[in-house]
Amino acid sequence: MNAEQVEALVGQVCQDYLKNNSRTLKSGVFCSVDDAVAVAASAYRQYSLLTLNQRQQVIDAVKADLLLKVEDLARMTVEETGMGIAEDKKKKLLLVLQKTPGTEDLITEVKTGDHGMTLYELSSYGVVCAVQPCTNPCETLICNTIGLLAAGNAAIHVPHPRALEVSQFVTELISKAISRTCGIDNLVSTLSETSMAVTRELMTHPDISLVIATGGMGMLRQAMSCGKKVIGAGPANPVAIIDETADLQKAARDIVFSTSFDNNLTCITEKSIVIVDSVAEEFLRELKKNHVHCVSDQQEMLQLTLATVAPEMVPNKALEGKSAPEILSAAGMDCDDSVQLIVVDTVRQHPFVTEEMLMPLVPLVRAKDFEQAVEFACEIEQGLRHTATIHSRMIERLNYAAQKLQTAVFVKNSSALAGIGFDGEGDTSFTIATATGEGTTTARHFCRRRRCTLANAFSIR
Repeated sequence: MNAEQVEALVGQVCQDYLKNNSRTLKSGVFCSVDDAVAVAASAYRQYSLLTLNQRQQVIDAVKADLLLKVEDLARMTVEETGMGIAEDKKKKLLLVLQKTPGTEDLITEVKTGDHGMTLYELSSYGVVCAVQPCTNPCETLICNTIGLLAAGNAAIHVPHPRALEVSQFVTELISKAISRTCGIDNLVSTLSETSMAVTRELMTHPDISLVIATGGMGMLRQAMSCGKKVIGAGPANPVAIIDETADLQKAARDIVFSTSFDNNLTCITEKSIVIVDSVAEEFLRELKKNHVHCVSDQQEMLQLTLATVAPEMVPNKALEGKSAPEILSAAGMDCDDSVQLIVVDTVRQHPFVTEEMLMPLVPLVRAKDFEQAVEFACEIEQGLRHTATIHSRMIERLNYAAQKLQTAVFVKNSSALAGIGFDGEGDTSFTIATATGEGTTTARHFCRRRRCTLANAFSIR
């Protein structure tokens, strides 16, 4: 019996013991952090013996099973979180399953010269803790899982308390698909309960090698202090710039499409608009043609503010992810049920502008010219370096804005959703690591970059 066979046998014995003795509720769901990590470590040892082709077969099986449950997952997410639109969540789930890259993302680099060859390849970390948000719980969990499996890791997901049940359900589906395909149980798992204390315990566990943190600033700070390698996706406040050369009709359609999509819960969709004043009125007219309720009246603005902004000057969480008619109704305002978006003509100091509202409520700020529009956009984005968009026909301005804002995702003349491959080019990612600099993460970011050198060989120049 060789070393690999011995390791596989030991791993299977440990897996069998833990399966019979750990406090597990159902496939992939554990009561205890220690149990979850022990089982994941055993599963990882077995998974590390698989080839890249076998990893891809596992990923394909997971995708196939999840495709059958897309409508259920979308419906369950809306029911549990009370946020968003089921039909739009279905589209996001399909996007993740169709455009998240697998093992093909694991690039190899080679350098050769007079002294031989140096090879750079991507290897797994081991057991990974992945913290998920409530805004896109299933999409982020599935997207990260595909990348983690492609990279050769085991994953323990920490769902948001508002999306606990649906996260456990999707994890169980994934765990069963993996077990059926390669015989490895609990390679992807989660916990029966979640809290800040449980999250901290998992992040700091000695057998966790990597932490992926997708969420707000509080959770990000906790992850960054855990003493591990962290991929950190922090807060966002995406801004759209519109100049006087823009195709205003198209800009209006693009912005309404992305900001009304899933009630503006997606982290990259526009949360504010900065427009050159000379075309602001014409743009507002275009918005109204696209089922937008425009607000400029001071009394209406006050009503909306009182309804959607808490006394602490932060968004009212009870209205996050709600529809535009629901928000207007909460503010005591009448509107047609066909309204998809609320646009408020206001100043850049308003909480609608400075806070990420996560609602189909978008402020519009006027600037005297393009240069001031970019200046305002930089202030509004607040150096978070997450996402920005621009609508302009001038190449120089497109480049200038991109250079000034320095965001991880920058979209020119399209909806912000194009930045994650929705009706656009490029791979899909729902963990956009702004705090740690990886940007739109895929399998290659969930790996260690290793270097191997061979002297005096494999150079044929």
